[in-house]
Amino acid sequence: MFENKLVAVINKSCDPGVAMNALAHMSFGLGQIVDNQKALLCDYVDGDKGSHPAISSMPFIVLSANSNKIRTAVQEARAQDIVCVDFVNTMTGGTYLEQLENTKKTPEENLSYYGAVFFGPWNDVSELTKKFSLWK
Repeated sequence: MFENKLVAVINKSCDPGVAMNALAHMSFGLGQIVDNQKALLCDYVDGDKGSHPAISSMPFIVLSANSNKIRTAVQEARAQDIVCVDFVNTMTGGTYLEQLENTKKTPEENLSYYGAVFFGPWNDVSELTKKFSLWK
């Protein structure tokens, strides 16, 4: 039914507050990359004619994995040109300037992945994320 698929993978070791923070940042970032048409954004209108704007009509699936599996999925997504936004441990604590600096000086292999959001062709994203479990 859908051409594209939208999947988030959250580190199962993250506490819920950290997980939701990572998911919010990644989703906001993805929204700047994917245009409204591909994201299938629409306005839902309630019975009182109130608008609930910019909600995607496609499912948004949230899965879980450990940091290393998220890292591997991010690397595979980039190799396949699947749109991917990730969130790592250096993106928390201190000011955003300190976070930018901490990320810049940390080798990729030392980053802990809190999550990633993937958007792309349905079958490609399904193949990339099929081994992950639903997030609880």
